[in-house]
Amino acid sequence: MGIDLEKVDRIIEKYGNDATLCLELLQEINGTFRYLPREALVRVAEKNRTPLSQLYAMATFYKSFNLTPRGEHEVCVCMGTACHVRGAPRILERAEEILGIRAGETSADGKYTLQTVNCLGACALGPLVTVDGQYHGKLNTARVEKLLRRSPDEDAQEHN
Repeated sequence: MGIDLEKVDRIIEKYGNDATLCLELLQEINGTFRYLPREALVRVAEKNRTPLSQLYAMATFYKSFNLTPRGEHEVCVCMGTACHVRGAPRILERAEEILGIRAGETSADGKYTLQTVNCLGACALGPLVTVDGQYHGKLNTARVEKLLRRSPDEDAQEHN
């Protein structure tokens, strides 16, 4: 299954051949497809006469880029010291059970990506999980189960 190269072409046209905008171009592609597909990087390299190795260097340097498909919804468990001592390992274990994937993986249906981070910077809320960027703190295994078993759309409506 390939990607829509017409979408990639429209993004490339938007930024033109301006090498100073290459980072923004890659950010838009990453946002559109939820990762940087190889086909898209090859297309950018061809159209902008940029070495593919340079594009991969940027894609691997910046943590915001992904080279593998990401889920429609991203679940992130904070494993920083404050969260860790308050039960983050149990929260992660329960999230893995509920989603059927391990940290760093994306579900086969493409719905969820589960990841861990060293710190989300909200230590007073630990243990902390984000779902699509929304912070959920002071969790226990029962609360994380309730959070992950409900629809992310329900969660978005609750925060609007």
